[in-house]
Amino acid sequence: MSVYETNRPATVGTFSGVFGLMVSTFTAWNDARATRKALTKLSDRELDDIGLCRSDIDSITKNI
Repeated sequence: MSVYETNRPATVGTFSGVFGLMVSTFTAWNDARATRKALTKLSDRELDDIGLCRSDIDSITKNI
């Protein structure tokens, strides 16, 4: 089974204001996209092994 690295290096400066909100929104969207893509690639058997079913994928990625 593959492992996806979700850690990001610390940034040199901090983003604030509208730009910071845009960056954090994009980061959250991209994390959800990557999670959805990885879970979709799993077989029904593999999803069952981790206690999920195919219909759970959308609800899980909405909470990220």
